[in-house]
Amino acid sequence: MNNESINRRDFLKRIGAIEGGLLLLSSPWFSAFADVEHTTGNKARIGFIGPGSRGCFLLGFLAKNPKADIVAVCDIYQPSIDNALKIVPKAKVYKDYKALLENKEIDAVIIAVPLYLHKEIAIAAFEAGKHVFCEKALSMTVKDCWDMYMKHKETGKVFFTGQQRLFDPRYIKTMEMVHSGMFGEIEGIHTFWYRNGDWRREVPSPDMERFINWRLYKEYSRGLMTELGCHQLQIGSWAMRSIPNKVMGHGAITYWKDGREVDDNVSCIYVFDNGVKLTFDSIISNKFYGLEEQIMGHLGTVEPEAGKYYFETPAPAPGFLQLLNQMENSLFDSVAFAGTSWEPETAKSNSGQFILGKRPEGDGTSLLLDAYVEAVITGKQPEHIAEEGYYASAMTLLGYQAIEEGQILSFPDEYKLDYLNHKSPRS
Repeated sequence: MNNESINRRDFLKRIGAIEGGLLLLSSPWFSAFADVEHTTGNKARIGFIGPGSRGCFLLGFLAKNPKADIVAVCDIYQPSIDNALKIVPKAKVYKDYKALLENKEIDAVIIAVPLYLHKEIAIAAFEAGKHVFCEKALSMTVKDCWDMYMKHKETGKVFFTGQQRLFDPRYIKTMEMVHSGMFGEIEGIHTFWYRNGDWRREVPSPDMERFINWRLYKEYSRGLMTELGCHQLQIGSWAMRSIPNKVMGHGAITYWKDGREVDDNVSCIYVFDNGVKLTFDSIISNKFYGLEEQIMGHLGTVEPEAGKYYFETPAPAPGFLQLLNQMENSLFDSVAFAGTSWEPETAKSNSGQFILGKRPEGDGTSLLLDAYVEAVITGKQPEHIAEEGYYASAMTLLGYQAIEEGQILSFPDEYKLDYLNHKSPRS
């Protein structure tokens, strides 16, 4: 997307909402682009902290945005610096993030370092007067996330987290459909993320193991819950327009018994006040089902990652196909499989419909970063962006805690935000 020419109409057209969708048109996420036509010619001067694999992925998008000026990059690992300079060769190099934050030519930072360093750097950035984009999850504990959010409120600086699905056209359109009642009352949300790999990275020497593979050790990481679950739990609360109040879960190392400390197999159940359940499962020794969120109402189901939705009662097949089906079924009418009332309850054959006509390219990352650049230039915090990031991280960490302690936990009242009001946070 070329930010020199983007406007709100173009953005709406891209997600198939140009001719209607009052919920979509009034979505607070669009406020990030409200002044986009008036910011042409301005620059967001950005310092990038942590250009590792994920960091360079983000950096690649920012480098294409004519409104983003990557002033500096910072990392203590030289290979990461080298990779970053291939993307932004004119950026100033820092080894110490504190020195970068002292640079008055920097308006904002991107923080893409290991999880255990997020809070320290984000708090320092806010105090240095910088706007902050912090990768998800926010930190290691719910209290840490709360402290980061409150520092954002105290300083008035822009605060984004790496929840790219907030800007993914499939998910925005999905939530319009869900909240309009198209699928009826939401009765359950099933989310999962399955992979098949040891999650390890090659290390140049044994003494670099924890530095490179920090995700595998509890001192630096919360494992699958923070690295993967943060995305999908946010989808659950977004669909329900509330947060679950209870969580229980279990985790184990069932396959990759290689010295890692974090689980390779986790499962959590989150319970909303009305009894609806949100589940999250992740296994990294089988990838057959991949990743998905299945939002199930009494009238239908939507799978936003696949970009499709299904009604409980599909439209009738054309007359000729119906006749063939009836003829075929009649052959088995006299065969009693398990009594006259028996009916197989396997998944129904239903091809469904595409949410946007076809699956769009990208996952919202580019639009998320574009929105951050716009917010930095205007100095305006888009509605609910910070709150969504906070709650996604808090729910993730509460699930991790429930697994570790083997307890059913409730969301602490002291860490709830006023904007939810226990009712409709996004209406």
